[in-house]
Amino acid sequence: MSTKLQQLKTMTSVVADTGDINAIATYHPQDATTNPSLILKAAQMPEYQPLLQATCAQVSSNSSDPMANACDQVAVRFGCEILKLIPGVISTEVDARLSFDTKATILRAHKLIDLYQQQGVEKDRVLIKIAATWEGIQAAKALQNKGINCNLTLLFNLAQAAAAADAGAHLISPFVGRIHDWYKVRSENGFASAELDPGVMFVSGIYDYYKSHGYNTIIMGASFRNIGQIEALAGCDKLTISPALLAELEAETGSVERKLSSDELDNKTPKLNYDPSSFRLDINNDAMASEKLAEGIRLFIRDQVALEDMLTPIIKEHAA
Repeated sequence: MSTKLQQLKTMTSVVADTGDINAIATYHPQDATTNPSLILKAAQMPEYQPLLQATCAQVSSNSSDPMANACDQVAVRFGCEILKLIPGVISTEVDARLSFDTKATILRAHKLIDLYQQQGVEKDRVLIKIAATWEGIQAAKALQNKGINCNLTLLFNLAQAAAAADAGAHLISPFVGRIHDWYKVRSENGFASAELDPGVMFVSGIYDYYKSHGYNTIIMGASFRNIGQIEALAGCDKLTISPALLAELEAETGSVERKLSSDELDNKTPKLNYDPSSFRLDINNDAMASEKLAEGIRLFIRDQVALEDMLTPIIKEHAA
């Protein structure tokens, strides 16, 4: 019998949620996603030290912000290596410190695309990953109008999903596991099944909303805690999965059934429209979404700073 991973791939596009090039070579995903936390983790592995050294050696100390250049170039170099192993696209994240600055996000996105093109990678193989703040969504709208596809991440509330779709975002990444974590500590009895997990139900609701209203924005469930959550979303457009959970799916041979289908929709939500005030009010009134969005941005900033601290001595060494 085929493995659960093989079965899942017949109904959902499987994406690797990692910066580890070796893991991607092992599991043969369609696409891959990275973020500052994943790049930091990969950059600490001994096998990638030559890549870091070679990238930092090319950073000019005469630039206005050599550290930002180094971080962007490291992210792009990892992305280029990953693209050699997958047929699809790589998601590369804009510095999370720009999450509330539309103009700066747009400029940084263009810079990342330029760096990829300098390496011979065209923009249709790259998704610019941006936090789904109001400012981030407006940046994605402007970038999509220029033909640059975006992945709106840290998505915890339907207001974010609706605004992202209206902005024409190529893809959204609702975070199953982080929603699960928030509700788990507040639940006395846990969840009766994977299908009733709040993170799973959130993604299922977005799926129904998008398909019922004819949106083309791709839904990519992210941030999983166990394979039960993944199986409960079989049939979702895409699912981005960590190497550890990919390994579990590859090791098991039980049956995987399609759970989401555009032929079986149960949407009861009318089409939603947001302006900045109503968007922020909806997020504010959702304690989980407001807490997890803020926390997610803080954690990405923390790991971005940690990556900068790690690269600093390497840059100084090559500048000497």
